[in-house]
Amino acid sequence: MKFHLPFSANEILWALTFAGYLVLLVVLMGRDRVRRFPWFTASSVLIAFRLLTAKMLYGRLAQIPMAEFFIGLALLGSLVNVGMLLELARKGFAGIKRNAWVAGALTLMVLGAIVMYFWGEWPALQTITAGGGLIGSLQLLQFIALKASLLLDVETVLLGLAIIFFGSRFHAGWKTHIQRIMVGLSTVSLAQLASEAIAQILGRNAHPKTMAEAQHILDLRDRIFYANSAVLVLALVWWIWCLWKNEPGQDEPVASSPNPVSSGPGAIVLHPE
Repeated sequence: MKFHLPFSANEILWALTFAGYLVLLVVLMGRDRVRRFPWFTASSVLIAFRLLTAKMLYGRLAQIPMAEFFIGLALLGSLVNVGMLLELARKGFAGIKRNAWVAGALTLMVLGAIVMYFWGEWPALQTITAGGGLIGSLQLLQFIALKASLLLDVETVLLGLAIIFFGSRFHAGWKTHIQRIMVGLSTVSLAQLASEAIAQILGRNAHPKTMAEAQHILDLRDRIFYANSAVLVLALVWWIWCLWKNEPGQDEPVASSPNPVSSGPGAIVLHPE
């Protein structure tokens, strides 16, 4: 007898991802990491909010207002992620000379821009804004959001590689929170880039002649999406585990003498790190 789950793979992955972000935020706040990584925390809050609102508003909001809302969230998320990458780069390469930092940043930006330019198609502006008015403006903003997301994924991978190879010389060694956050971020971005590349290859080369072949291609795309989502879930587990632990050289909270408020059997005394 076959066992069938009452939930689809998409629903399970959504639940795991949303729960993962909630636990990550609890760890960031409970272990006092928010003050050190405010932009990473803000990015996590925004993604969790987007997941929740997408689940709640899908099918309950008109198409145009929903498009306005989520395109706006995507653009806001891109700005927050820029701040997050700058935050991690500044902390990871603290102490480096300003000229070297600026040169490295410009190099990553140029490499990212080159990859973005040659990645995918760049349709004419008239094609993007076809329909005119509000529809055309939304299509243009959506195109900008997609390209910004692509650029940030490339920059994240490049910054992750830079921190992995050179971070140990500064303040981002292997066991530091900075490097471990970047390992997770760059892995997620690399998986996203790989899924987009595979989707583009399928779109260019797949020419289904029957309904069965078309359905097979759609199923393959779904599996790519599920694999990409599973990588994000694994990254969330990685972040939760790494950020719960202290970095080398940081003291773990130690118990002190009991006080009248928190003493007694089973009492828990919390101490700041």
